Amino acid sequence: MASTTSSILPLSKPDFPVLSSQRSKKIIASSTIFCRTRLQEYPILGRFSKFHRISTNGFVVLSRSNDQVEEIGLSSQEKAWSNDPKIEVQSRMWNWRGYSIRYQFSGNSGPALVLIHGFGANSDHWRKNIPVLAKSHRVYSIDLIGYGYSDKPNPRQVGDSYYTFETWATQLNEFCIDVVKDEAFFICNSIGGLVGLQAAVMAPEICKGIILLNISLRMLHIKKQPWFGKPLIRSLQSLLRNTALGKYFYRTVATPESVRGILCQCYHDTSQVTEELVQKILNPGLEPGAADVFLEFICYSGGPLPEELLPQIKCPVLVAWGDKDPWEPIELGRNYGNFDSVEDFIVLPNVGHCPQDEAPHLVNPLVESFVARHATPSASVSTTI
Repeated sequence: MASTTSSILPLSKPDFPVLSSQRSKKIIASSTIFCRTRLQEYPILGRFSKFHRISTNGFVVLSRSNDQVEEIGLSSQEKAWSNDPKIEVQSRMWNWRGYSIRYQFSGNSGPALVLIHGFGANSDHWRKNIPVLAKSHRVYSIDLIGYGYSDKPNPRQVGDSYYTFETWATQLNEFCIDVVKDEAFFICNSIGGLVGLQAAVMAPEICKGIILLNISLRMLHIKKQPWFGKPLIRSLQSLLRNTALGKYFYRTVATPESVRGILCQCYHDTSQVTEELVQKILNPGLEPGAADVFLEFICYSGGPLPEELLPQIKCPVLVAWGDKDPWEPIELGRNYGNFDSVEDFIVLPNVGHCPQDEAPHLVNPLVESFVARHATPSASVSTTI
């Protein structure tokens, strides 16, 4: 969810639902600007996902890798996000290279979508999108390793270079092979955008298209720092990693008050920062190992930049940006609209850093329209990369 361009970790309700397209120079004043009937003009993938049954009465099945099953209740608010009572969201664990990875899914027909969260977030950050998109798509939302309810291997045991975009991209591509069993569209927020781009570069045959929602500019990347600031950055990173200061810093961040404050900073409409949202973000961060992963990533100032990956992308890309994002200024983000792979740059007015949660009424039809334009029947992807 959050970007490392801020030391703190949130929504604004538009006065009127307007989307601005930079390339087409159009202003479209409707929250349903992308007519869903257009979906009928495009062929969709007819394969059905093979998953176990789900229970009724607002409960879904969580099937762990050891075959134990438990039921999780959905909140009344989560039920309200989908008007169709038949749309259920399931949660399961996937065994990836010996680690348990939590993912959520819904929908049994149509093109496959994989939703990728940002730094400090998890698949619950897409709870307002999954049931809506699942009406005409197979939708998956994954907890990247180290986040949410996925395993959090200790960086000191797996190596300093483990929590990188290459690792998460590999996880994403193998998830498509093992679980989705098909090509997929990647819908990404913030740091998740780097994961989606890196995955598409590494295995272009898997990704059908990418939507980047307020992708991280990575302003703290070592390449973007002046020469005289680099030694200071390395010293601070070492201090956070190797002393008690890092754990103390994390304890001050991992509280309801701090998380609420962080969310209120990056959400333009602070009324969207509910207690439920605070708990969805906070609770996984209280699990063992979460602090080590957090500190490891905020000290990760290397790896790819969006402007390095975009020229290598073979699939269509759509960039959408909440214009009230305090961490990733839209003035800088507009530059990504100039890359050949980017078919359009969409301005989301009066929206902050996490548009999918703050303004799902804008994001969901945007996703539907993009996928409809680019979905074509295809064979399942190979079981090897």
